[in-house]
Amino acid sequence: MKKVLIVGAGFSGAVIANTLANTGNYLIDVVDERNHIGGNCHTERDPLTNVMVHKYGPHIFHTSNEKVWKYINLFGVFKPFINRVKSIYKGQVYSMPINLHTINQFYGKSFGPSEAKRWIESQGDSTINDPKTFEEQAKKFVGEKLYKAFFYGYTKKQWGTEPQNLPASILKRLPVRFNYDDNYYNDTYQGIPKDGYTAIIQKMLDHPNVKISLGYRFLGEKEDVGEYHHVFYTGPIDAYFSFRYGRLGYRTVYFKEYRADGDYQGNAVINFADEEIPYTRVHEHKHFTPWENHSETIYFEEYSKETESSDIPYYPKRLEIDMNILKLYESEVTNLNKVTFLGRLATYRYLDMHHIIEEALDSAEKFLELDSHK
Repeated sequence: MKKVLIVGAGFSGAVIANTLANTGNYLIDVVDERNHIGGNCHTERDPLTNVMVHKYGPHIFHTSNEKVWKYINLFGVFKPFINRVKSIYKGQVYSMPINLHTINQFYGKSFGPSEAKRWIESQGDSTINDPKTFEEQAKKFVGEKLYKAFFYGYTKKQWGTEPQNLPASILKRLPVRFNYDDNYYNDTYQGIPKDGYTAIIQKMLDHPNVKISLGYRFLGEKEDVGEYHHVFYTGPIDAYFSFRYGRLGYRTVYFKEYRADGDYQGNAVINFADEEIPYTRVHEHKHFTPWENHSETIYFEEYSKETESSDIPYYPKRLEIDMNILKLYESEVTNLNKVTFLGRLATYRYLDMHHIIEEALDSAEKFLELDSHK
């Protein structure tokens, strides 16, 4: 059988490993420098409260891709979960994303849908024809007041820069609704695995042809991979090439952990939009599993900062300087004939879980098709 190396035990690596292993034609080594599988989707029980914790921040699975939904449900039971985010601004609690309730509460109105739409259009800056920045995008579509309330401070904290320095594309995925729908996502399928994400990935990797090695730091182009027929790499693209063209920019997050009796905030996620509050949001993890009962709770304040060499990269900044560096690394990738780069870090894109699974399934199918003709 052909030997394959997979670098990274997150969803990308697990989907590839599972698909190839099931053919019976490959022996697969999966390596990860962390001491657990699951990547940033890793979940574990808090030993004091028994709450299932999303170790690297909240993950709600959502997709409208039926193929992806059916696939992920092969590996565990998903319980329905609707993410209803709240935002606190100047001591008031609002519903996110901006919807009819948010608009009426913020302006002290009782608009119907058509009235609210006309009102928001009147608030928008009509002088901005082609928004180039985050700030222009927000002001054009929701106006100065809603922008300052819900986007300015939060965005400045999350990205560490004035929103006028960020591209408009960051905001384009945030909806404004003219009804009372406060479901954060629009996707057909939404849920959270009953036993956590790590159990899902463990089942994907549970195959006699798959060997997992944790705490293994892969050296990128310096690694001797001569014994392997192919390598699937899901780590940072700049790290693979020893940062020869410089480091790509990321924001990272870190968390301050707290425990309490009962219920701390009554919701899974609450954003804090005021600039002077240093954290961006608070997540209380017992609310991600409403089918469970816990007398105590664990919650986390989330802070954002620049990514240093020892930090876990989260959000690719994708500024002009980053995209120029990325092109240099991508040109190097084209020279490699037996390495596939996939996933968020290896392609330097922000990808949700369903995107990662879809791309990994497609990548595995293409690889198998090409390999069958060799």
